Formats: sequence, structure tokens, C-alpha cells
Amino acid sequence: MLLTGSDIQAIWLTIKLASTVTFLLLLIGTPVAWWLARSQTRLKGVVGAVVALPLVLPPSVLGFYLLLAMGPNGPVGHLTRILGVGALPFTFWGLVLASVFYSLPFMVQPLQNAFEAIGERPLEVAASLGASPLDAFFSVVVPLARPGFLTASILTFAHTVGEFGVVLMIGGNIPGVSRVASVQIYDHVEALEYGQAHRMAAVMLIFSFVVLLGLYARRPDSLKMTGRG
Repeated sequence: MLLTGSDIQAIWLTIKLASTVTFLLLLIGTPVAWWLARSQTRLKGVVGAVVALPLVLPPSVLGFYLLLAMGPNGPVGHLTRILGVGALPFTFWGLVLASVFYSLPFMVQPLQNAFEAIGERPLEVAASLGASPLDAFFSVVVPLARPGFLTASILTFAHTVGEFGVVLMIGGNIPGVSRVASVQIYDHVEALEYGQAHRMAAVMLIFSFVVLLGLYARRPDSLKMTGRG
């Protein structure tokens, strides 16, 4: 058998996690990217640095501080306890929250680049025709930035699929709850099941290659990100 039942379960959970994170980051990252593209305040550099932090911060460090924040004595944990949600560590939604932070730059930076490339002229024309800022954003900016939205969504999805350190730190290794594909491969290696690990790794390798091939074939500079060559 190519993949076991637990392998398929891990892949399905990974797809579910990546899809949820991508959707949430489209909602969160779009206004952040628009603000970064348009703002001239001194806070722009600070916010941009915070957004880009997961690009250089070791996943274990980010996972550790998120674990503290979501724990019983952390601010997020305190809030979820008040709301009656319960503790987030070692749950699917804890993974979602951690992944949103970890994949944030992969959504925001391509969108910021796309918004900055539009320039002022289309917005000035829209304003002269009586469009409100909100109307201009949805009728002018969103269509013009569609390639940026596509690139940001695919990169965010693919990056979330490949997470390991953060998800292991926050979610642990619970089948059907937090055991995603990367953790499943790790389990196979620990159990000396190299053949099964190879099959799972091959699936992830092919998926990653197809995603990147699609991006580069569609637009050669689609992976350009702020601060990256």
C-alpha cells in the first residue's frame, strides 16, 4: 500500500489546516498589507519588521513564545478561559493560531508588493469619478492586484503545509488533531520506517515542486518578497 490510513489522515489534516490559515490570512493580511503599502508613518518600519519576523526567527523560538501566550497563565490563555473556549495548545485551533503568525509574511509581503505596484494614478481616477475609498479598493485595487492575491494565497498554503517546528511545539503529536504530514514523516523516521517516510516525503516533495512550478510558469517574479532577492 502506498500510504497508510494514518498517512492519509495526516495529509487531510494538513490540507484542512493550510486552507483555514490561508482563508484567515486573506482577511487579516489584506488590510495589513494595504496599510504598509500606503502608510508613511514611522510605525511602518516597526510593523513591517514584526510581520517579517517569522522569516528569520527559528520556528522553535516562535512556537515557544506562542505556547507561553496560549498557556493557562498567558494572555491568550487567560482570554480563552474567560470566553469559555478552553486551552488552545494541543488543539487544531491552537495550530491555526500559531500558523497564522508563522505564515503571516508569506501573505502580507506579496500583497504589499502588488499594492505598491499599482501606484496612485488608478486611485486618483477612481476618486475623480466619485468612488469612495472602499469602492475604489474593491473595484480597482483588488482586480489589479489579483496576481498578488493568487501568489500570496499559494505561498501561504504551501508554507503552512511544510510547517514542522511550530506545529510540533503547539500541537504536539495527536492523531487526527495535530499530527500533520511533516510530523507524520518524523514519526516514520523515529520508528525506522524509512520506506513509509520516503513515500510521504515524496508526496510532499512533488506537491511543493508543482506549486512552485505553477507560480514560476505563471509569473517569473511571483516569488519576489520584500527583503528577499
